[in-house]
Amino acid sequence: MFEYMENVSQNEAENIKKTIQDLFRQTCILQMKCDPVTMIQRDNPRYQVCLRNREFIEDYLSVLGCELIHDPQEHIFRIAGDGVILEKMTLMTARLVIILKLIYRDRIMGEGLRATTTNMAEIREYGRNTNLVTRKLTNQEWTDALLLMKTHQMIEIPGAIANLEDDTPIYIYGTVNIFCSAMDINELVRKYGDEEAAIESV
Repeated sequence: MFEYMENVSQNEAENIKKTIQDLFRQTCILQMKCDPVTMIQRDNPRYQVCLRNREFIEDYLSVLGCELIHDPQEHIFRIAGDGVILEKMTLMTARLVIILKLIYRDRIMGEGLRATTTNMAEIREYGRNTNLVTRKLTNQEWTDALLLMKTHQMIEIPGAIANLEDDTPIYIYGTVNIFCSAMDINELVRKYGDEEAAIESV
């Protein structure tokens, strides 16, 4: 491993280190990233680093109990395994992720790949319609959920989370599907919706 790093350029060695750090911090490396200012997709240089140095990165991660997985259909690299430290997702964040997954599915099926954007007003509307969110969320709940989704490359937002307006566009990445249970999405909606209804009836 050390020999490999010594044989690449100093710039490439630094890129490899930063790419591995990003994998542990955000779980995924996407081929195309949405520019947070223009909301236009651009090539992600970290993805190219993974392609060029895939074997080395796989070997490095395997020592740490992790596996590098390449999904050519979704155009992502991601890590999995016992060595990956997973953030605990609150129940409300999990519900919001499910809502984002629903919106993403509806966009793909109805409007095509170029229309995978949403906003907070629409998220609230989906929450009410599915019974997943039936109360007004606190600013902290929104912040926690959006920050986790942004960190793990599920969404991209322009500017700071605190500055989001109801109609500010939120770009949804296909990676939102990775962070949802493998259960059928309609079953997830029914399960969480029933739980919310049961809580309210108490």
